[in-house]
This record gives sequence, C-alpha cells and structure tokens, in this order.
Amino acid sequence: MKPESFSLLPNWPGTQVFCTTRAGGASLPPYDSFNLGDHVGDDPQAVFNNRQLLAQHLRVRPVFMRQVHGSVVAQLHHDTPDGQQADACFTKETGVACTIMVADCLPILFYSPSQRLVAAAHAGWRGLAGVAGQGGVLQAVHQVLVSRKALDDVQVWLGPCIGPQAFEVGEDVRQAFMAQSDQAELAFQPLQETGKYLGDLALLARQRLQTWVGAKVSGNDSTPSWCTFSNPEVFFSYRRDGACGRFAVGIALTG
Repeated sequence: MKPESFSLLPNWPGTQVFCTTRAGGASLPPYDSFNLGDHVGDDPQAVFNNRQLLAQHLRVRPVFMRQVHGSVVAQLHHDTPDGQQADACFTKETGVACTIMVADCLPILFYSPSQRLVAAAHAGWRGLAGVAGQGGVLQAVHQVLVSRKALDDVQVWLGPCIGPQAFEVGEDVRQAFMAQSDQAELAFQPLQETGKYLGDLALLARQRLQTWVGAKVSGNDSTPSWCTFSNPEVFFSYRRDGACGRFAVGIALTG
C-alpha cells in the first residue's frame, strides 16, 4: 500500500509538499494505520516500516524531530539524524524534507523562492503563544527568515489542526494570547455553561503572520474539513482519542 495524502496542498514550483493521513500503513489499532510517531507506544517496527514507505513514496528523506512544544529551529542537512530536539526546522538543501508530526497541533510550512529555502514549524498553543518567558515558534522562524533574507517573498501554508468547533481551552490560554494582542479576542468564543472557550488555532496563527510584511498565507481557513478532531477517518487526534498515532506534514526542495 502507499500512504494516502490530504489533497489541499500548496502548489509551489521547485518543492515537494506532503500531508499524510492515517491510512495506508502497517500500524495496528489504536495507531491504525499510517502512524509516523515513534514516541506514542506503537510497535517500533511498524513505525519504521511506515517511515520507510513514506521516504520511498516521496523519493526524498523526511527528517523527524523530537518535538517538545518549544521554539528551537534546527537547520537540516542530508546527514542530520532523526530525533534532534526542535519544534521547527529549515533547509536549503534538496532532497531533505522538513517534517512535522501532529495529531491536533498546527503544522506550518514556509517557502522562499528567491532564497531557495524551505521551513516547517510545529505550533501547539504553547509554541504559538510563547510561554514561560520564551518567544513563540513563529517568532523563532521569523528570525531565521530575516537572517537568511527570505522574508520578503515567503509563502506560508497552514495545515490541518484541531478546529474551532472542538478546541476547548481555559482562561489561561486566552490570556496568554490576549497579553500580546487584543486582536486575539476574535479567536475565542465563550462557552457559557463551562466558563471555557473554543479557540481557533489557525486564526491565531494567521493573526501572527499578518505582521510579516510580504508573507502570503494559504491553507487552513478554520473550516471543518481542516479539523483533525472532526475527521476521524482521515486524521489522528489526541484530543479525540487519547492514545493515537501521528500524521506528518512536510516540505522539501526538489531539483
């Protein structure tokens, strides 16, 4: 079998972009079947087989990081090993795929045609907001793009994540974003019966990206087709299932 792919991908010349689904792999329930996460309790051989199948299908090497909801950005090379601790990555080398594993968090891809640079970021709410005195993951990627003169023409794609109809959060999450921008109010809908909120992770990312002069943003528009929680046949969702696999979103430079 070959891995199945989410269809709403950007068409960026000179790149290969992918977003896997949960179908087409070797993993057994509750990780069925195309789980790419080696940290969730799945059979290691099944994960290895799934990763090998993905690499064979893409004909590039996906580099898998150890994601910790932080803001470290790793530079990838052909010999970069899997398992480096980082929540974002970039490369200017062909055949190396910046790869993000998710099961509700927001994967974000970046491409600068002029600088021939690609990048990817893993944005849960902590990484997006920046907590415990740390800058957020988007701020860290922004600094890399500026230093590489790749900001002026950068194109950004937001992948599937938990949608605003399912992402229930507390006042602490709302305040973490409100402390940085009053505009964040638009991304939280109060739930009167619980005192909590429904949060729109993709909208919060778009608000941050609006400050990037020249950035063109496409992808996740917060509608149900992009929601991991609401599409159990297509996506893994930790909020929905607890124990589950991880799908992957990534980008590589081609010839």
